Amino acid sequence: MGRAADRRGVIRIDLDAAQGRTSVRRPDTIAAEEPLEIRVGAAGPGRRRPLAVTMRTPGDDLDLALGFLLTEGLIRSTDDVQTAQLCAGAETPNTYNVVDVVLAPGVPEPATDPARNFYTTSSCGVCGKASIEAVRTRSLFPVRDDPLTVPAAVLADLPDRLRASQRGFERTGGLHAAGLFTPDGKLIVLREDVGRHNAVDKVIGWAVRERRLPLANHLLLVSGRASFELTQKAWMAGVPLLAAVSAPSTLAVDLAEEAGLTLVGFLRGRTMNVYAGPQRVTVD
Repeated sequence: MGRAADRRGVIRIDLDAAQGRTSVRRPDTIAAEEPLEIRVGAAGPGRRRPLAVTMRTPGDDLDLALGFLLTEGLIRSTDDVQTAQLCAGAETPNTYNVVDVVLAPGVPEPATDPARNFYTTSSCGVCGKASIEAVRTRSLFPVRDDPLTVPAAVLADLPDRLRASQRGFERTGGLHAAGLFTPDGKLIVLREDVGRHNAVDKVIGWAVRERRLPLANHLLLVSGRASFELTQKAWMAGVPLLAAVSAPSTLAVDLAEEAGLTLVGFLRGRTMNVYAGPQRVTVD
């Protein structure tokens, strides 16, 4: 929709300018951040109620909504969704910051629980959850049994391949990325967003639409750190290996071990740390 970035005036300060000029006004491209409201319910007028509001970069919003619903355990596959569409919302001019999801007949509507507020920000995918137990959603897919193996040399090449495809980051320098790869290092799909968890939900939502779940024999690479919520999302989608260019958290490692998921962190240059499931990373 052309709203992933905007141009704003800035003062550029350069203390090393050759001509002694230290500041100049110029335009800069900035990553967009706007709220997206996800409404879910059965068919019929007035049946869908707001379930979540997330701060995201506009684009691939239907994938974001479907990925969010899948990773929260509210849907299991494409068959659980009758329709999903962007709506104008109440803003003028229309911003299309609402996704309306109609559940298929027989799919339970999500219960409204004030203790479990689904409001999220671009930095935290589980903010407002009542407890760790509330977000430890069980996956339908036994990733522990996935026979995937990936050579460490292939893993080492993936951050550069991800970075080379980050068009939004190239323009703004302000977007996270998530990429789905095959065991031989082929990039299948990439999504960008100001929120790490949103980028992952967009990838998983794409897989929901394409009927590719579970994502067995694939690996997911994220451009930032590996947190609890990203590990949970990988598990919910059936991804057997999650890799990150930065550090994992203790809860991410604990959840990966519980799920039987391989977790790789500090994937930089020719080095990496394998925090869980080392049997899937091979070294010649």
